[in-house]
Amino acid sequence: MAKVKLTKNALKAERDSLKRFKRYLPTLLLKKQQLQLEMRTLQTKVLAKREEEEALRRKMAGWIKLYAEPVDWSNYVSVTEVREGEGNIAGVDIPLFDGVDFRITVPDFFTTPVWLDDGIHALENLISLRLERRVLEKQYALLSEELRTTSQRVNLFEKVKIPEAKENIRAINIFLGDQQTTGVARSKLAKGKSIARAIAENGGKAA
Repeated sequence: MAKVKLTKNALKAERDSLKRFKRYLPTLLLKKQQLQLEMRTLQTKVLAKREEEEALRRKMAGWIKLYAEPVDWSNYVSVTEVREGEGNIAGVDIPLFDGVDFRITVPDFFTTPVWLDDGIHALENLISLRLERRVLEKQYALLSEELRTTSQRVNLFEKVKIPEAKENIRAINIFLGDQQTTGVARSKLAKGKSIARAIAENGGKAA
């Protein structure tokens, strides 16, 4: 802790700092709570998307395994663009999932399994779910980093800055109080000496 100056100006500065810290701390605490709430919500959404993915993957596997020949899905479905917007949560800029564009190659229904068209649509849904989940995970990571920074600031204010300012104010008040007491004592001593000198000058008679 830096040594504080024991002056009235320093006392005012410390009091102003303490007021500022106490005024700013509730804002930080509120932001921390908002971030924690949003992260819990995002965690629920991510888990829900994963469950949707797993359910769709199981459904696809159920009827794809009925056919012996493997399918190279890249011949029929490819992603051309993942559209993302911009949002803001608790002061944090986050990406938003706006959809995904595909390039679809229509299969030759005379040479491909009858279920291939359904498989293409299912794969589109699976890819969309996965990409949306990844955007949600990006949001979570960004909020997690902001929560870490905000928590550090809360701890700094609660455990360092506010106690430090209070201790500095206490130390300055004690010093200034002692200075005032010493000044009064000196004043009385000087007055006593002045009276004694006056009496001596008057030949031992009080003025």
